[in-house]
Amino acid sequence: MQPLMLHQTCDLGPIRAVTAAIKATATGCEAEFRLDGAVDAIILPETGPSVRTDDLWKTTCFEIFWQPIGGTYYREFNLSPSGRWAAYDFDAFREGMRDAPVDAISLGSSHASANGGGELVLKASIAADLPAPAQIALNAIVEHKDGGLQFWALAFGPGKAEFHSEACRQIIAERS
Repeated sequence: MQPLMLHQTCDLGPIRAVTAAIKATATGCEAEFRLDGAVDAIILPETGPSVRTDDLWKTTCFEIFWQPIGGTYYREFNLSPSGRWAAYDFDAFREGMRDAPVDAISLGSSHASANGGGELVLKASIAADLPAPAQIALNAIVEHKDGGLQFWALAFGPGKAEFHSEACRQIIAERS
């Protein structure tokens, strides 16, 4: 697991650490995200059917950005602890957005909290055409019960939190 950093404009809030991991598989990828802190002080979306759903990033959600090395095209996955998901293709930075084809996504989420501490773990198995080698970003959006948001990533470019920026893509994935 790799640590994600909190964007400099965000208050520390109830979540104290976020870690994530990803690996390319023969059929796509597998990822895991973990939040550590006062999980009972954040918004967790209500559990629902595992269906494609837009606007998941407006509350607690995890993201993967997958960009083949040397290209401008990239794919974004939004993965919610609710079980819902989204996948989008872009031709270039925020250009040409459209639903991405996905063969299957399986999400599992668990959380526990006690005495102001706790954890939330989300595991994802994604079956989709994901060219490798690729540069990858792993991100988290955490909504506090008071309405505040935290933005977590492997790295950030200068300025506001912008997950679509190549500066966030700090992992290189290859298939063996």
